[in-house]
This record gives sequence, C-alpha cells and structure tokens, in this order.
Amino acid sequence: MSTEVATHEQAKLRLSERSSRAEDGQTPVRRQFVNFAFYHVRPEWRLLDERIKEEAKREFINTVDEFRRQLIIQTYSLIGLRTDADFMIWRIGYELDPFQEMSARINRTALGRHLEVAQSYLSMTKRSIYMDKENPEHVEDRLHIIPGKAKYLFVYPFVKTRAWYALPFDERQEMMDEHIRVGSRYPSVKLNTTYSFGLDDQEFVVAFETDEPADFLDLVQDLRETKASMYTLRDTPMYTCRLRALNEILDEIG
Repeated sequence: MSTEVATHEQAKLRLSERSSRAEDGQTPVRRQFVNFAFYHVRPEWRLLDERIKEEAKREFINTVDEFRRQLIIQTYSLIGLRTDADFMIWRIGYELDPFQEMSARINRTALGRHLEVAQSYLSMTKRSIYMDKENPEHVEDRLHIIPGKAKYLFVYPFVKTRAWYALPFDERQEMMDEHIRVGSRYPSVKLNTTYSFGLDDQEFVVAFETDEPADFLDLVQDLRETKASMYTLRDTPMYTCRLRALNEILDEIG
C-alpha cells in the first residue's frame, strides 16, 4: 500500500543532531535516526533456573534503561502474535553511535546470550515531497517522532516499484490525494513514516499506532483499492506489536 503521505500524523516531535539540507528555501532542520529491533528468545532460556533468569532480567532492564538518556525507547510484546519474534524495541535518537553501543551492551548481558535479532529496520525522518492539501500544517511532522501511548503498533517495511518514480510528479500527487482521503476516514490510526533510502533494504518503514486493530485492518483493506496500490512492490513482513513495559515483556517470555 502507498505510504508517502498519510493523514492524522499527530506525533509530537523531537529533532536529531543530524541536519538536513535546506529544502524549498526553508531553514535546515535536524533529523532523527529510527530503529525497530525485533528479538526472538531461544527455547533454552526457559530451561534455566528461575533465580538465574530473574538476575538476568534485572541486568537486561538496567542496561536498556541506561540508554534512555540518549534515546527515546519504547517496548512492545509480540508473544503469541508471531513465531519469529517475541518482543520489539523502538528506538529514536540523534546519532547512530548510541544504537550500536546499546546493541553491543545487550549482546553482553546474560539474557542477550539467549536472544536472536529476528529483524532490525533502520531509517531516518525526512520531509515528504508530497503535499497534504487538507492538512498543510503536517508538512514538518515527518522530521520529528515521539512514540505515542496507543495500545498497538503495526510495523512493516515498504518498497515502491521503479515505475512509480518514473511517473510525472503531478500524477503521483493526485494518487497521494486519494490516499489522504482514504486515511482521513480513520482518525484513530496515527502513522509514523520514516525513510530508508540507501540505509537499509527497504525504502520506507511505516509504524501505525492505534487502540483499535479493526480500524487498521479496514484502513489497509481500503488502501488496497487505491490506484497507488498498484505501485507497491513489497510491504511485508507485517508485525503486530502490543505496548508493554519491559519488565512485563520479560516475564512473558518464561
């Protein structure tokens, strides 16, 4: 489905230290790095002594908490929702160094030795080249992201066909206008769009926040019928994530 423009992008925003070039004569702005890291717990973890696991969970939580001064961090459970991932850490920061330092520290923890990274998406914030004519004040929304508190987050990579980029800009804008009109029917769903051109295997990473999974399902189905959907090359795998505190997530993994 097409994701270049979406309505009701209501995320409150924070800037990164990486500055973008000035676009359309506007003042240069600082942008964010964004990462969605999905973890799978190896089965042997559940066979460990309970005392060892409790100590390992405390160490893991303390390690993650140490990086909250440098990164915006939010955690989600996927227990029972997918077979290839048990939890996800959503990280937003100013530079790439803290992302790598945090991952390295996690790898050295007792629990980290029982974790596999099932998937990790890297992206950045960026202004959209398309106009949201109904809500022009949203032009800056993609530059700054702070996760909300919705119960569910739906995350997936997104790639358009090369034919999309060969179309005249006005034709693409017209299709995005249709996309906006469809999205406006689902105000309970908030979209965070980030860009991966040259950084990762996808072109975009999209993360939809909502308390109503049924609304997201209906939105995706409706967007399948838009003209822009014909230019979708890939928009899987799709991850359904439930907002949970890290200590609750670690209790769930057994």
